[in-house]
Amino acid sequence: ESYQNRVDEAVLSQDWNSLSSIFSHGGNLPLGQGEQRALCGHFIKRAVTNDGFLPGAFDAPGMMNIFSICLSNLPTVVENAADSTLRQQLFDHLVNQKDDYSGAARILGAIRMETETNSVYYKEPAEMCDVYVKIAECFLEEDETVEADSAVTKAGTVVEQITEPDQHMALILRYKSTYARVLDANRKFLQAASRYHDLSCSSASLIDADDLLQLLGRAATCAILASSSSQKQRVLGALAKDERLPKLSSLPSFRNHAMLVKKLYNCQVVSPNDLEHLSLATHQQAIRGDGLTILQRAIVEHNMIAVSRLYRSIYLKELQDKFLGGVPAEKIAATMIMDGSLQGEIDQVDGVLYFGKKKEEDIWNKGITSFCLELNQASDAIKVATIE
Repeated sequence: ESYQNRVDEAVLSQDWNSLSSIFSHGGNLPLGQGEQRALCGHFIKRAVTNDGFLPGAFDAPGMMNIFSICLSNLPTVVENAADSTLRQQLFDHLVNQKDDYSGAARILGAIRMETETNSVYYKEPAEMCDVYVKIAECFLEEDETVEADSAVTKAGTVVEQITEPDQHMALILRYKSTYARVLDANRKFLQAASRYHDLSCSSASLIDADDLLQLLGRAATCAILASSSSQKQRVLGALAKDERLPKLSSLPSFRNHAMLVKKLYNCQVVSPNDLEHLSLATHQQAIRGDGLTILQRAIVEHNMIAVSRLYRSIYLKELQDKFLGGVPAEKIAATMIMDGSLQGEIDQVDGVLYFGKKKEEDIWNKGITSFCLELNQASDAIKVATIE
């Protein structure tokens, strides 16, 4: 009780030195572990309920460390969930005053949330979703994509449990936007493009019209960066048919996007000039294991398919010099043929890439093989009939 009185006096007088001497590891309090936890809980309760204490404490020397010590040494329950209140206020301070998004996310990430309605830590699904989305948003600000992915996944487990979703539409849209950003940051560009486009089609009463156009631009960026596939063509088709697409040219960050989307969708060859003024985020400029940037690989794959619409065959050297900006074509072509995104075969001896159907000698060989099999089957049938 004497220690609790000391804490009360220190909180009332904002005596930071006394609080530091009580709670720092150098205090050497003659208390058991349970009593220390109770004292930490008492301090946090007093700190939260005392008007004007926290704003001063947040900027006082050593107090952030004291809060950290106490929050990690609490009893099972703190009255009125005061520790949760402290974490919320610490989060707001670190985000708004210190721009410490990673630290804020970790403070909020340890908040206690329970589904039992009789618990002081009970939170409704909408409240839990809001916490997880805030954490993910902060980690994204620091490009900590693994942590952001974990947080938005947790948000996804509770967002479906929100009752009366119409009343929480702003939160649900924040979740969807954050999820799209996480997919984008994790370089799952095709999924991100689809999510961004869905969001860009939201009602203007829910999202500002300028923000909707920005989302459309992000969808176009991710679609451009995605690897070639039939699903990419479907996403490009949805974007190409969007009446708002030409408006992207009015935005400096997306001035060439409408033209690129149209070219990609129509399987037209993309030239280096088409890629000028293409603004990409840092993670979208990453270099792949094959030495190409994400954009280079996407355009090489696209041009490979575009050339297949123009030529029946082409020398690999000519292909890489004329259409791929000097990027070696054979290995990429082989990979695309194996994954089914390109139909064709490579003649390594002559250095020729044949598109579409097999070469004539292969078709002839296949026909001969089929004829021989049918002849054997007919011969066997005749033998059986003769024996009978």
